[in-house]
Amino acid sequence: MADDCFAHPRLAAIYDPLDPDRSDLGAYLQIAEEFEAHRVLDIGCGTGVFALLLAGRGTEVVGVDPALASIDVARAKPGSEQVRWICGDVTALPLLRADLATMTANVAQAIADPLTWQKTLRGAYGTLRPGGHLVFETRDPARRAWEEWTRESSYRVTEIPGAGSVESWVQLIDVSLPLVTFRWTYKFAADGQVLTSDSTLRFREREEVERDLVAHGYAVDDVRDAPDRPGREFVFLARRP
Repeated sequence: MADDCFAHPRLAAIYDPLDPDRSDLGAYLQIAEEFEAHRVLDIGCGTGVFALLLAGRGTEVVGVDPALASIDVARAKPGSEQVRWICGDVTALPLLRADLATMTANVAQAIADPLTWQKTLRGAYGTLRPGGHLVFETRDPARRAWEEWTRESSYRVTEIPGAGSVESWVQLIDVSLPLVTFRWTYKFAADGQVLTSDSTLRFREREEVERDLVAHGYAVDDVRDAPDRPGREFVFLARRP
């Protein structure tokens, strides 16, 4: 199941205004060009930002996400008719023969359950054509990113058209490595409603991810740095032989 920040209609509607800086997607656009990807599967597409960027460049895109509220936001955006949106997960997709499958924005970490992770890797493999690539990022556990997830560092008030003023902040709930749990709180000034969303991420070591990929038939072509977050992320480029 998707976290409430993606699955609750009121929270999905404000997700983009609360996180407007998507400079992280530039590296993925460059990778799509590098591989000359004409057909892309965006796994965990959320509100469709990356899928629509690709579609705007003439790429055939399928966006899949388990959160219907986020898919509804994506479908309401200009140009959304160029993307095939699927509410669900990668384990039940039709044969796509995609050139590239992606999991941006640390989607891979949100797949915390080991069995679901294995199914996701297997399902993604099945959607790729021979020679197609799976590309995704995950935080380097050694950087201990969760230590920065505090109310003091995250608190902000955002004016959102149609929603009014929204206060938001994050609170660390539990660190039981490799799992880290945190809670986002949202307070709407318009009616005083307070909503929370709990999330658990799995911090996998680089060697663990590489083993999982090889075990599911992938060749690991490269592990890169995230150019917008140097030294903080692993970006895996895996290929279906």
